[in-house]
Amino acid sequence: MASTSSSARPVKLAIVGGGAAGMFAAAVAAERHIPCVLIERKARLGSKVLMTANGRCNFTKDISPDDFLRDVGECSKWVAQAVRECPPRQIIKGFKSLNVQLRRMPDGRMFPADGKSATIVHAFGDLLRDESVPILTNCPVTGVVQSQDGGFVVKTANFDIVAENVLLATGGVSYPKTGSVGDGQNFARALGHKLVPYRPGLIGLETSDRRITSLAGRRFEDGRAKVMDETGRTVFDYRGEVDCESFGLSGAAIYNSQRYIEHANMKDYSIEVWFAHERLTFRNLKPRPVKEAIVTIGGVSLDDVDPRTMESRKVKGLYFAGEVLDIDGPTGGYNLTLAFATARKAVASLRNGAMSCASAMPASRHIRAAWNSPDGACDTI
Repeated sequence: MASTSSSARPVKLAIVGGGAAGMFAAAVAAERHIPCVLIERKARLGSKVLMTANGRCNFTKDISPDDFLRDVGECSKWVAQAVRECPPRQIIKGFKSLNVQLRRMPDGRMFPADGKSATIVHAFGDLLRDESVPILTNCPVTGVVQSQDGGFVVKTANFDIVAENVLLATGGVSYPKTGSVGDGQNFARALGHKLVPYRPGLIGLETSDRRITSLAGRRFEDGRAKVMDETGRTVFDYRGEVDCESFGLSGAAIYNSQRYIEHANMKDYSIEVWFAHERLTFRNLKPRPVKEAIVTIGGVSLDDVDPRTMESRKVKGLYFAGEVLDIDGPTGGYNLTLAFATARKAVASLRNGAMSCASAMPASRHIRAAWNSPDGACDTI
C-alpha cells in the first residue's frame, strides 16, 4: 500500500479512462456536484467513440428497457438494474438537453442528426468545460494502489493523484490505438480481481471464397445471416447489413452472428449468408483478431463486482463501468448504452454519501439534470 501525506486533499472521484463510460461518468458527477478528475491516456477524449458506426456514432437504440435487455442476452440480468435506471430514452433525453439534434432510424437506432460522432464527444466536452471538471489528457495511468490511510493513489509517470474513490472506465482491448490497451483490467488484477479471457465480439469472419472477395467494398443493406448448429438446426437468425471485404464478411448481420457463435462457444457450426441474389453457406469461419473487434468479450469478472453499485466486492471504493467489465451487447447502440448506464450507476452509488458532496462544489448556472432523475424513476419515460 502507498502512504499519503496528511496534508494532501484527495479528490472525491478519479475517473480513469476518457471514453464513453468515463465521459458519461464525469458528466453525471458534475451534475451531482461530486468533485472529480477525468484522466485519459490519449491526447483527446473519446477516441473510440469517434470511430463508432463508421464515424456516425449510433449512441443508443430507442427501445424499452425490457427489449434492450432481451437483445443483450448473456449479461442482461447483471446489467438490468443499471439499464432500468438509465434506459435508452433517458439517454436520448439527456443529449437533447445538451442541444444535440438527433436522428432516429426506422429500427430505433439513434444518431446525431449531422451524422458526426464528434458532435457527441463535443457535447460531453462542452458540459465538462462548463462545469469546470479537470481533464488530464495525454496522461497514461501507470497504477492504482490502495493508500494506507484509506482511498487510493492513482499513479502516472509524472505525478500521483490521491482519491477517495476510483472508477476504472478504460474500455476493452480492441482498437488499441484509441487507448484501449487493457490497463484497467491489469490494475484490477493487481488489486485481486479475476479476469475473464479476452475474445473478439462483433467482428468480421474470414473466407477466401471468390464469390465474396471479388465483391470487396460492396455493402448490401438488406442482408441476412443464419447460424446453424452441427445438426443443421437454426439457432440464430439476423436481418441486416452484409458487407463483402478482402478478408471475407462483415456488417451487422455478420457481427451479431459472430457474437452469438462466440458466446455459445460453438466449435462446429454453419453460417448461411444472404445478400443480393446470393445465398451462400460456410462452415466454421475464423473471426478476425480481437484488436479489430467492435467490442471485447471478457474483462473484469462480474463475480467480483456488485451490480447494484458497480463497486468491487474486493476493494471498497473501487468502481467499474463499461467495457473494462465482462459485458457486451449486439451492434446497434447497445454497447454505448451499457457504458453510459453502468457509468451512471457507479457514480450514483459512490461511497461516503455521493449526494452529500453537493456543498463541495459551487452551484453552476450550466447544471443540467438530464441523466440524474431519482434512481429508478427513469423506467417509465
